Amino acid sequence: MEDARILEKTDQDYMQLALREAQAAFDEDEAPVGAIIVYEGRVIGRAHNQKELLRDPTAHAEMVAITQACEFLNNWRLADATIYVTLEPCAMCAGAMVLARISRLVYGASDPKAGACGSIMDVVRHSQLNHRMDVTSGVLAQECGAILTEFFQIKRDQQKAEKKG
Repeated sequence: MEDARILEKTDQDYMQLALREAQAAFDEDEAPVGAIIVYEGRVIGRAHNQKELLRDPTAHAEMVAITQACEFLNNWRLADATIYVTLEPCAMCAGAMVLARISRLVYGASDPKAGACGSIMDVVRHSQLNHRMDVTSGVLAQECGAILTEFFQIKRDQQKAEKKG
């Protein structure tokens, strides 16, 4: 009989799935952030940024994935779920994760300008909130950061070209 642990996915495996979502965002000219939510070894939410497509400032990858996961479980509580995000969540997304009672957050690249899970504030582990979660940071950080760097370099180059044109 096969050892069940061999079949279990690692944080890196799940982050690769989130990176696929980030690539989909990149391909759609959205900021390349991807998120997946895992519950009992199963992906129950999968999304990427859709702010431009939906013309909605709340359409972050995490928010869309949380909505999907809640619909899947038919419950607003996502206890025992883990969210994997390619970029450290902002205050809005961190707050939504707390409200959804997500148990664990795993993220790739830190966000020193807007990160609300340890960089500029720590919403998900704030002692005065009614829920806190475990956090693992830096999973595939180089890959997660690289896609963002590439995307925003392209955007800066396009802006320079438009100014010259």
